[in-house]
Amino acid sequence: MDANNPKKLLDLAVQSLLSHESAALQALEDIPRDLFIPLFIAAFDGGHKDILSEIVKVWPFYCLLFGPLIVQEPQHELLKAMIENFPVCPPKNSASRTPKLRILDLRQDTDCRTTCPEISIKSPFCFYSCTYSDHSIAKIEEQICFENSGSMIQSPRPVELLVDLSLDGSLMEKEFLILLMNKIKESSGSLHICCRDLQVDKLCGCKCTLNFLDLKCVDQFSVDRGSLSDITSVLSRMAHLESLSLFKVTFRSLSGKVFKKFLGHLRRMESLKELNLSSFYLKNNLDRVLRVLPPVLDFLYLPFCDLSYRDFRFLAQCPQASRLKLLNLSNNAMYWDDFEPFNALLGNLSDTLQHLEINHCLIGDSAMSSLIPALIRCTHLRVLGFASNPITMPVLANVMNSLTTLKKLKIVIYPIPVHCYERWHFQGSLDRRKLAIVQLQLKAMLQIAERNDMNWITYTE
Repeated sequence: MDANNPKKLLDLAVQSLLSHESAALQALEDIPRDLFIPLFIAAFDGGHKDILSEIVKVWPFYCLLFGPLIVQEPQHELLKAMIENFPVCPPKNSASRTPKLRILDLRQDTDCRTTCPEISIKSPFCFYSCTYSDHSIAKIEEQICFENSGSMIQSPRPVELLVDLSLDGSLMEKEFLILLMNKIKESSGSLHICCRDLQVDKLCGCKCTLNFLDLKCVDQFSVDRGSLSDITSVLSRMAHLESLSLFKVTFRSLSGKVFKKFLGHLRRMESLKELNLSSFYLKNNLDRVLRVLPPVLDFLYLPFCDLSYRDFRFLAQCPQASRLKLLNLSNNAMYWDDFEPFNALLGNLSDTLQHLEINHCLIGDSAMSSLIPALIRCTHLRVLGFASNPITMPVLANVMNSLTTLKKLKIVIYPIPVHCYERWHFQGSLDRRKLAIVQLQLKAMLQIAERNDMNWITYTE
């Protein structure tokens, strides 16, 4: 054994504890603090449920963050065990040590560590603690200090559980929600469930669940199928959204009260950086949505929105869309002769745009050729998708020759040239032999351009 290698000694100590679980469970309160983090990681990776349950009870730090740990379906039982044993109440035995763990963060984040550095021992701090909810540790302790100044009354010890939720109606989701609600009851009001990323499938079936969540915490909200009326009601309880994604939303009219309320809520979202409105009918009304958005928008998705020439013309002049990093306009027909508004839009975004998708837009040869000068000015572009557009092989080759000058561009999703179809884009009419020849030609062109780092891919039927 190399006594001069502390890491090796630490790993050996952890493995020794895990191989003798009963002894480890008895020794947890006495082991050095430095051993807890590697022991926690190894216990989770090895599926040691009992040890994880006890680690949570005696965790010697203010916060416990899942961070870069990979959580797959078999590990869900481990998560449940940790939640069940998360100490949310003071110990019943006065002789027992008060738990130090106040914040349990079960979200996956590759950029964070297992616990935050202890900047101050007297007032511990977590970079990921809740800042918006009235039930957060910070808000409650501030209120307690104000109410109990000069008083000896022992106040409840607030704790936080940070989770991302996907409400999809599955049995696993229902069991997890029951666990959370039981934990809230156990805490007698001291536990705050802080959900930052909320994804909902079929909003109409999730209203009861949403009632027990404090939606002020949510910064990413996604709904797949729901009425705009119900969505507007939920948005009224949110104030700090950074990302809003709405798919297949139903509403009666763009001139009705519900849509106007929706715009009013968008106007309040001063931190919004990402907006995704998929299958959201906006023909000739895109300006009403974009005008109320903050100028800091980074990601804009507008597929299947039936956008008109008028909408594209406004988009090219809109300050809210002048600094986008990602723009998805797929499945909006662009069959007009004048592409100047779209060219102007690409010119405005040339310094920031990294990801552009214009798939299924009925862009033909002349339109695609006119876009080339604007595209090659987008020097930060990394991903380009223009699949399923009626392009001929000569134009596709011209596009490739032009785009190989963009050194940051790595992924291109291209359309299958029209000569590869008996009837363009009809099911079953693709000639795969012709497609194989096209793929060989493109591969050879990339080699000649010395751009083997570029990945040109397409979609077949």
